[in-house]
Amino acid sequence: MATAAQWIQGARLRTLPAAIAPVLIGSAAAYELQAFRLPNAILAALVALLLQIGVNYANDYSDGIRGTDEDRVGPLRLVGSGAAKPEQVKWAAFALFGAAMICGLILVIITQTWWLILVGIGCVLAAWGYTGGKNPYGYLGLGDVFVFVFFGLVATLGTTYTQAGQVSLAAVIGAIGTGLIACALLMANNVRDIPTDTAAGKRTLAVRLGDRHARESYVLMLAVAILLVIVLAPTKPWMLIVLLLIPACLMPAWLMVNGKKRKSLIPVLKQTGLINLGYSLLFSLGLILSRGF
Repeated sequence: MATAAQWIQGARLRTLPAAIAPVLIGSAAAYELQAFRLPNAILAALVALLLQIGVNYANDYSDGIRGTDEDRVGPLRLVGSGAAKPEQVKWAAFALFGAAMICGLILVIITQTWWLILVGIGCVLAAWGYTGGKNPYGYLGLGDVFVFVFFGLVATLGTTYTQAGQVSLAAVIGAIGTGLIACALLMANNVRDIPTDTAAGKRTLAVRLGDRHARESYVLMLAVAILLVIVLAPTKPWMLIVLLLIPACLMPAWLMVNGKKRKSLIPVLKQTGLINLGYSLLFSLGLILSRGF
């Protein structure tokens, strides 16, 4: 029986900024449109957090029963380590998906945007299909695409839309930016696991690109995400405060390019998560300050 501390570790708390960041940016974009709704923002945050933890447990379960996590470098995996039974982890994931759908349904009822039910179902299916089922897309190198779509575009623009009933250019730029940083986090994780994933037949994008190009793609994703705010600068000059995040990116970028030992890449996960959170805070602040410009 896994302890409470092991369940918390298995939830991979360092990935949670990827869930919070798009909600912050989407809410700030709604504020700029003079349509911020706190209850809607809270519900969107709950949906994002519950889905993120749920997908972490689902990934733990699916990789564990496939043997992918038997010889991995990194934080504890509940199934792979034998700390919890596979069925326990699977039903924990399902419970979190169910809770996320309930919160999402409440948000749909409040906003009367019934078509978002289909989006919610798509989110749950994507969360499970990452490593679950007979043909998990995470094993085909498509995980990064789905992370960008759901933790970038869908989460950010969905948050803005459920408050403002529309989206803006700023919301789109923010969605692309936070989506790229979320992909960078996944890339850091997958570069670390290239040897074990290759042996297990898990063809992630990092495996397909190869070690060197995968590391370079991490740096490129961070650079594009941060520099993209320049597009908004002519009408929203305060958005340039996002560039203050550049120094925080130097250490993880250096580790990704030069860290030869797989364990040396573990800190990059936490650092990238904090970068995503910092990006969302600075991006949101820039939008708020630019509203009265």
